[in-house]
Amino acid sequence: MNVKLNTGRYYWLLMVSAAGIMMITTGVRQTTGLFVAPLNDATGLGIASISFTLAVGQLFWGLSQPVFGAIADKWGTRPVLIGGALLMAAGQLLTTYAATEWVLTTTLGVISAAGAGAGSFAILIGAAAQQLPPDRRSFAGGFINAGGSLGQFIFAPLTQAILTAYGWVSAMLALGAAALLTIPAALALCGRPAINPAAAEGGQSNMRGQVAQAFKDRSYLFLHAGFFTCGFHIAFLVTHLPGEVALCGHSAAISAGAIGIIGLFNIAGSLLAGVLGNHYRMKYILAVMYGSRAIMIGLYLLAPKTELTFYVFAAALGLTWLATVPPTAGLIGKLFGARYLATLFGLTIMTHQIGGFLGAWLGGLAMTHAGHYDWIWYIDIVLAAFAALISLPVREEKNRF
Repeated sequence: MNVKLNTGRYYWLLMVSAAGIMMITTGVRQTTGLFVAPLNDATGLGIASISFTLAVGQLFWGLSQPVFGAIADKWGTRPVLIGGALLMAAGQLLTTYAATEWVLTTTLGVISAAGAGAGSFAILIGAAAQQLPPDRRSFAGGFINAGGSLGQFIFAPLTQAILTAYGWVSAMLALGAAALLTIPAALALCGRPAINPAAAEGGQSNMRGQVAQAFKDRSYLFLHAGFFTCGFHIAFLVTHLPGEVALCGHSAAISAGAIGIIGLFNIAGSLLAGVLGNHYRMKYILAVMYGSRAIMIGLYLLAPKTELTFYVFAAALGLTWLATVPPTAGLIGKLFGARYLATLFGLTIMTHQIGGFLGAWLGGLAMTHAGHYDWIWYIDIVLAAFAALISLPVREEKNRF
């Protein structure tokens, strides 16, 4: 009985530690849109240039995850998480000295983003999956993901409050200091060896062979396609929702509140996705999530742009925002096992962030050349519908219901 109790306590310590890291790294990343206007006022670089920097950040956050995932799969998670915390803090600090587009892109778009990638979904869910039995992994994925959503809920209004009271430099430094708080959680997360990490789950023992096998599987490619759309959607909104709110005549506090509401409601969405993944086929969960986004955006475009509309829109979006992560990671685990999940899921995150790069960058171009985001919204609707359809043919064994 004591062994079971201790094991149960360890599982919760593992999940809480991973969720805590996710809370901070996501909270820092998902508030970058709040800095667009202050950075533009301080540097005079222009909305398009700053949007490009944030788009590069989306891309490097994605590109770094399969790299750090492979390092974690081979040499362990702890050095990856600690190194990521130091990179993230350094990037935030150096951004306060940026006066040119090249420097800003290097500090905020490369260094800080790569550091956040080292402490994000692929590494954290991969580490947890290797230390948890299969029947706990879906809930763990949702729980860890909910930590990121909680971070967005906490960090968005807090960052805006610091911006308003003390300026963007103080807010940037505060976020850098917060990144260092992930180091104690990293030490707690990496306390035990993996549970049977080798071929017991059917995965290959060679990383290169496993990756090659995955890219020959159309189900894995379909998951990449759906995640590309997810990245486009999220990056566009997190970067340009403050701009959309401003276009409609509302204050920055409304955009910060909306971003926070997205995070709050995604806590419920992520936990629900983790629970449902234990009982229902995950590909159907993904299809419903992606399809609902197309409907929600269409309804938003038809609605009057009041404060209430933005809050309701944010709440609806929040239910699926990053709740796509647990079923996507779960499907990859079902297809290929947990041994190289950090690497294989990291590669889907990379595709996610290629979409994120386009969403952030094209949003900036649309605003610069057209003065509004209308055609980006239409593209987002089409992509969401496509993602819903492409999720259906993914190979997955039947669940109980």
